[in-house]
Amino acid sequence: MTTAAQTEVPHGKIVDNIVHFARTLRKAGLPAGPSSVVDAVRAVEVAGITNREDLYWTLHAVFVRKREHRVLFDEAFRIYWQSRGLIEKMLAILSPVAPPRGKPEKPKAGQTRVSQAFQAAKERMSEQTKPEVEVDAKFTVSGKELLQAKDFAQMTAEEVEQAKQALRSLSLTMDKVRTRRLSPAARGRIDPRRTLKASMRAGGDIIDLKFRKAQEKRPPLVALCDISGSMSQYTRLLLHFLHGLSEQRRDVHTFLFGTRLTNVTRQLRMKDPDEALEACSAGVEDWSGGTRIATALHEFNRVWSRRVLSGNPTVLLITDGLERDTDEDLEREMDRLHRSCRHLIWLNPLLRFDGFQAKAKGIRAMLPHVDEFRAAHSLNAVEDLVKALAGTSIERGPKAPKDWLREAG
Repeated sequence: MTTAAQTEVPHGKIVDNIVHFARTLRKAGLPAGPSSVVDAVRAVEVAGITNREDLYWTLHAVFVRKREHRVLFDEAFRIYWQSRGLIEKMLAILSPVAPPRGKPEKPKAGQTRVSQAFQAAKERMSEQTKPEVEVDAKFTVSGKELLQAKDFAQMTAEEVEQAKQALRSLSLTMDKVRTRRLSPAARGRIDPRRTLKASMRAGGDIIDLKFRKAQEKRPPLVALCDISGSMSQYTRLLLHFLHGLSEQRRDVHTFLFGTRLTNVTRQLRMKDPDEALEACSAGVEDWSGGTRIATALHEFNRVWSRRVLSGNPTVLLITDGLERDTDEDLEREMDRLHRSCRHLIWLNPLLRFDGFQAKAKGIRAMLPHVDEFRAAHSLNAVEDLVKALAGTSIERGPKAPKDWLREAG
């Protein structure tokens, strides 16, 4: 009975659906080329179609080549074959009763990117039928400029996706610093050991001086991100920036804190950004809750400082400074953190307000122990941070922390 049902399925429609499905995968980021489409059609012809699971694993064996591809493939298969309804139509020949629908599931990793791939195909088809309209944009403001200056909390869903792509594409090139390790060089200090070995190999008649100098490398980067209710939207977007940096460099360490401290460095090193952010959310129990900055900094200084603060790192402290703990504890932990790193930069979204003043007790306790006090509410603010870390001069330079304290009285 199953074999007869399989032979009644039109062969041409199967091929068309597999071709369109492969195009969707390619737009979502999977390397689904023409050869993969041919292999997929042949695999379906050999394996046959008996149920949804058989088709899933047949196509999975062809298109999924890396671990990070599975998330996108799973979401694309669920959306595409459900919308097209191909499998249900074929199985309807065997069973007149449609399978019951379960409860709607929450969005999964990769769903946004796959949905965008479908939407792009629909928009391209609709654009082909629309008449061309010329618009004079001579006196209008660029949409990109508006997005660059817009507050993360005021962005629409489409703008948030564009901001995520922009943040992941930022490249950070930090100034190199000297280390204690020495390496061979053409000039510098004399290296006695290498000089003696070279002289012995030459018979002791000729002394060929060898030199060495201190090695230079880019300092590590450590990020401490507040995930309390007031910081949730900003931290989610900044995590995409940190994910992009983690792909470029291996010496980026990220910690999340609300009422407790969580190390998410390993999760952010996943290749797929959606999968990485989902893993971060799954590993944190106090997201969008309260915040205890002093407690989190105390745990970081006690447990993690010796592990990740070697090599004169730059520390990014991302929080609004609205603290519930005592000011004495917060000031002591901030002082210890400041002494343990090369550069401590505080990124505070509250600086987006023109009338902001450092009057809160928590902010006044933290400001004396930071090297820079910067905004972190827009793409322009993040780009300014990248330029400052790279040693490039910028026009929108921040005020010094002591100036904020002086203005607040």
